[in-house]
Amino acid sequence: MYYVVTIATFLTMALALIRAILGPSVYDRVLAVNMFGTKTVLLLSVIAFLYGRPDFLDLALAYALINFIGVLAVLEFFRARVARREAENREGA
Repeated sequence: MYYVVTIATFLTMALALIRAILGPSVYDRVLAVNMFGTKTVLLLSVIAFLYGRPDFLDLALAYALINFIGVLAVLEFFRARVARREAENREGA
């Protein structure tokens, strides 16, 4: 049963990776990368259960925090870039 969960997780990770590559907008790509990170945390948790290694859960938790902070940083970067472009357009007009 857990092997089915692992295969399904790999499948959704592949779909998220395709969306990250093909995504029509930057926000779709960031969302896909966030989903990929979330599925990685889930995969680490399943592997920790399968192998009886609870220390993998610490890795999964650390990766989840890094994923969350990283997505917020990338979104803030793009928000600031859009705001800077709008300010430049207002000054030039």
